[in-house]
Amino acid sequence: MTPHGYEVTASREIYRGRVLSVRADTVRMPGGGQAVREVVQNLGAVAVVAVDADDRVVLIRQYRHPVRRMLWELPAGLLDVAGEPAVQTARRELFEEAHLAAARWELLLDLNPSPGFTDEAVRVFLARDLAAPDGEQYAREHEEAELVVERFTLDDAAAMVLAGEVTNSIAVAGVLAAVRSRDTGWAGLRPVEAPWLDRPDN
Repeated sequence: MTPHGYEVTASREIYRGRVLSVRADTVRMPGGGQAVREVVQNLGAVAVVAVDADDRVVLIRQYRHPVRRMLWELPAGLLDVAGEPAVQTARRELFEEAHLAAARWELLLDLNPSPGFTDEAVRVFLARDLAAPDGEQYAREHEEAELVVERFTLDDAAAMVLAGEVTNSIAVAGVLAAVRSRDTGWAGLRPVEAPWLDRPDN
């Protein structure tokens, strides 16, 4: 029995790909009826709100094929290395996408971007005390090869959100949470190893 009385009585896989899969669950509702729910299974991901000493946040502009346009986003990536701590994935993605390292890491927020159809869970970290590692080389592939990396003040980034210029949901949540956290003196942030209820098993 799952929480709140929603019991999965049958499940079948519809599709399996490299990044995601789709299954159909037959669910018995608390009132006794049954319904089929299609679920997109995802590896989960991390994202990084990287803020420098001048109160500027790092945003990347990247082509996203499903919406056929370039979007402003946070440095981010899939949890595609089994057993790797989420913060380590975040460190790697910040380096690979923005060629930056951070001396200070904190947990900013956890997200379920689209819980109506996917189990995708995203952990967003706050990274500060930024520096470019010396002598390290990195290469981007596929869409990442065309990444544009820029810095905006947190207030300008928040204005971009409200103007509809930043629409990626993870970036929207991360930027606005960072502004709120900054305005309260960065108080109340959780440690990076805090429990993550919805992290998918990988």
